[in-house]
Amino acid sequence: MLTLFSLLTALPAVLALHLLEPELVLPAFSLVLFAEAAFAVIAARLIHLPDNAEDITLWDLAGGFTLIGCAAAMFGEPDQAALFLTEQGDPRPVSRP
Repeated sequence: MLTLFSLLTALPAVLALHLLEPELVLPAFSLVLFAEAAFAVIAARLIHLPDNAEDITLWDLAGGFTLIGCAAAMFGEPDQAALFLTEQGDPRPVSRP
């Protein structure tokens, strides 16, 4: 379970570093981790495993994703998040002669 957590945390980080501009990495990374946390919560609700304090559960994964996503959002600046959201949704303006 720890290997799965590591892969699901490191893979989006590496992809974001290679595919996005530097100022967009932290907002995109935090959004991806929040989405992963939501999927982990849904999976934990659907899969009812007995509680065992010694094993890592899906609830622990969801908490870890949320914690790292919050940290990435805090280290990013608000204008970076606004830049990420506006660039993704707005079409490119047409230049006029």
